[in-house]
Amino acid sequence: MSSLSTSVKPLLFSYWRSSCSWRVRLALNLKEIPYDIKPINLIKSGGEQHSTEYRDVNPMELVPALHIDGHTLIESLAIMHYLEETRPERPLLPQDVYQRAKVRELCEIIASGIQPLQNIGLLSYVGERKKEWGQHWIHRGFRALEKILSTSSGKYCVGDEISMADCCLIPQACNARRFGIDLRQYPNILRIDSELENYPAFRAAHPTKQPDYPPEQDNPEFLGKLSNLRF
Repeated sequence: MSSLSTSVKPLLFSYWRSSCSWRVRLALNLKEIPYDIKPINLIKSGGEQHSTEYRDVNPMELVPALHIDGHTLIESLAIMHYLEETRPERPLLPQDVYQRAKVRELCEIIASGIQPLQNIGLLSYVGERKKEWGQHWIHRGFRALEKILSTSSGKYCVGDEISMADCCLIPQACNARRFGIDLRQYPNILRIDSELENYPAFRAAHPTKQPDYPPEQDNPEFLGKLSNLRF
């Protein structure tokens, strides 16, 4: 552990179903960094993310935010890179320069080209066509991911070691199922998702294992039903 670590555990501002929060939970778990969670209810009337108190934590009024080492960081990729640079043990980036670039490439496709186009805030403006909209952009991004993974992947997204790319892919695969997308048409994505579903760090980061997971969602099929999206 680096000299920056303290006896105070990091505090993650998270929402159980947020894929961006999920990425950070995965990175923390994989690096075996103990942390506490402060749930932020994105769908509560008014939205806790819009409160004055939380706006001081995250001016973008989104999750996640991570308070760590006396600082507060926002944006999942920035947080993961900070963890990688300050806590290099159990690395989430390969040593090989080209492979590191491939990991970043896959992360950017998901974090910039897929997930923002099917999140709660945007879909609330799309209205009745939200399922069609979401499916279009997920398919577009997954076609690109599948092609890249055909050459970059080994056991996982890039080679045989778990990386930040896997932390981004698994939540997005879950989102795809919620939009009714059959992952069998994306065999590399499906294979990696299946490989990691029972990995301890991934099980612990799953939405159903979070302290703010609502009991009424305790249905094995809820993650595959777009009807459970609320705005």
